[in-house]
Amino acid sequence: MLKKVVPLFDRVLVQRVKAQTKVGGIIIPEAAAQKTNEAVVVAVGKGLRNSEGKYTPPAVAVGDTILLADYRGDEIKLNNEAYILIREDDILAKLEE
Repeated sequence: MLKKVVPLFDRVLVQRVKAQTKVGGIIIPEAAAQKTNEAVVVAVGKGLRNSEGKYTPPAVAVGDTILLADYRGDEIKLNNEAYILIREDDILAKLEE
């Protein structure tokens, strides 16, 4: 049984935010809903190593909401949940409230 996923180096494990399925009282079927580019960070690697061998920490942390680039990363399934494993470079922005 899988206990914990730890991304390596500059990789980040994210889970997409569920697409809105109700607009103005109209329920949109899941198949017709567009994929959102928003995701929540689930796990983060240590970062890339610099020329001195020290890690450069990533700019995101677990729990951050981010904006993803289209068609980036590898989609994986863990415990019947869909996740995306991406490189930190594929993150366009960190969303703040």
